[in-house]
Amino acid sequence: MQKSECHRSVQLRNRVTDNCDQRTSSSAQIKHRTAVQQRKSSSSTSSPESARKLHPRPSDKLNPKTINPFGEQSRAPSAFAAIYSKGGVPCRLVHGSVKHRLQWECPPEKLPFDPLLITLAEGLRETKHPYTFVSKEGFRELLLVTGALEKAVPLLPRLIPVLKAALVHFDDEVFERGLNALVQLSVVVGPSLNDHLKHLLTSLSRRLRDKKFKEPITTALQKLEQNGGSGSLTIIKSKIPTYCSIYC
Repeated sequence: MQKSECHRSVQLRNRVTDNCDQRTSSSAQIKHRTAVQQRKSSSSTSSPESARKLHPRPSDKLNPKTINPFGEQSRAPSAFAAIYSKGGVPCRLVHGSVKHRLQWECPPEKLPFDPLLITLAEGLRETKHPYTFVSKEGFRELLLVTGALEKAVPLLPRLIPVLKAALVHFDDEVFERGLNALVQLSVVVGPSLNDHLKHLLTSLSRRLRDKKFKEPITTALQKLEQNGGSGSLTIIKSKIPTYCSIYC
């Protein structure tokens, strides 16, 4: 009898000991998993990449915004970026040691202006490299080809709204590219631009209030008058009364 009770007592103690061991083992496993998760979290937040995101370096502001046209983007690409990445713009940027240049897939004079010239004009509103350079340089070079007058004039009704969008853009560099493109266009089409000039002068008048743009806009207006002939002065004065003719 005593042996039986003693045996049951030993079994009970063993059962209690096993339960304690299981609880201790479970607690140790939980503590181990928690420690591992904390180490992972600590290492991710202390990594150089995370530190740069949380505390950007001053030099980051000096680096231009560069984008890979063939890479995956977090946001939907612009119309020009999408066309460029699909090969719709038949030129590519060539990085030089001193300056960049464009490499055309075929001579620009053999390319149709419709819709290439309009596409390049739309690219003037881009704010990231290489789109900024490709659009402004491509627009300029395309207008230099032989026969540009005959190709560009029929596109003016569609081209002017695109240039206007660049001239009313909030970004100063976009505005400057639009202003330069307008002057380049006036050199080619001459008086043909006069019928559309009034749609662009309002935005120029607004920017004249900014002192830093007074000189470049005045210079652009003088070139528009020179290229547009006598009829352009009346149009310019109707929108910008303070403008003084280059012939005064």
